[in-house]
Amino acid sequence: MNQSVIKALGILDLFVEEKELSLQEIADISGIPKPTAYRLLSTLENCGMLYKVKVSTHDSRYGLGLKLLELGNLVSERLELREIAVPFMERLAKEINEVIHLVIPYQQEATYIEKVNSRRALSLHTKVGRSTPLYVGSGPKMLLAYMNEKEQQAILQAPVLYTLTNRKIDKDELVKELREIRKQQFSLSIDEQDGDTTGLSFPIFNFENKVIAALAISGLSSRFNGEKLERMKELGSKTAKCISKQLGFRGK
Repeated sequence: MNQSVIKALGILDLFVEEKELSLQEIADISGIPKPTAYRLLSTLENCGMLYKVKVSTHDSRYGLGLKLLELGNLVSERLELREIAVPFMERLAKEINEVIHLVIPYQQEATYIEKVNSRRALSLHTKVGRSTPLYVGSGPKMLLAYMNEKEQQAILQAPVLYTLTNRKIDKDELVKELREIRKQQFSLSIDEQDGDTTGLSFPIFNFENKVIAALAISGLSSRFNGEKLERMKELGSKTAKCISKQLGFRGK
């Protein structure tokens, strides 16, 4: 295990009991040599985990930074999202008998954090925790569509993009598709993550009117057509809106 990381985390734990501590106090309580403690504190400060206040020429005090608040809010939001979404996902899966996923953006990828299976003998074998590129599949593309242009460019910067089924992606067409996804508020993908499969996704908004997740319906392409597809669109959209409202979204 990385001892520097362990020591840095140990320093953060010191602030559970104390609002602010000096370098000397941190060194004394932790038992870490003062020069080492100073280096770790500087790193934590640069990362936004700690803030530093200069008390005098020779003394500074440290406290927990806003980055930790940001991370804590993200964890809280995602736990709340799963707790709220799962009952709606289970109801939708029962109504349309297809696999339902909950997808969120994480470290420039799309991560599947919940799944409700269908009752069909032949179903998808996707796993919770799986991550895919944000330009592949209906759920990931839904998330990408609601990112700003700078974020999208960072995701699409590779010279050549491919689906997981090894099909080359036309970037210009993808950019147009992302605009259309945002306009129509649903995303459809065919044979992008697995052969003979279709994905249909809808945006989930939080109380800040930001898209924080995608509700994805997935199954064999032969079942995504005609009246069945229109019913999936209607029920999927309704379900995503119900989840969004439970999260505090006040839009339409």
